[in-house]
Amino acid sequence: MEIRVKCGCGEDECSEWTIVELQGVVETQSSFQGSVQSLEIGRLCHSDSSQYTFTVGYHELTGSKVTLKKPLLVLKKLQKCTDGSSQKETELEVVGIIRSKILFKTRPKPLFSGTSGK
Repeated sequence: MEIRVKCGCGEDECSEWTIVELQGVVETQSSFQGSVQSLEIGRLCHSDSSQYTFTVGYHELTGSKVTLKKPLLVLKKLQKCTDGSSQKETELEVVGIIRSKILFKTRPKPLFSGTSGK
């Protein structure tokens, strides 16, 4: 089977994507019933010294940008009907390219302490 990969954006015009890599698991609360597709889980900030901070609730993670050894493509699968037949042809469209990731490899630090000063 032949699968064609097409890129309509041109070599220098593909949108640049970045992976955010976390250690551990990000879970929603048990009371959450909606879709996680558009769920805002935190705030990602960038400082001038190529350091990143990711704040999730009352926890803050510190990370840095790392270049990938090999770039990755972000693809979209398209199904097209061929002329006069019921067979579908599969085609992959390039949506973006990933050349780097933001790596958070340390444990999160709490932003406040829950103990009182008594």
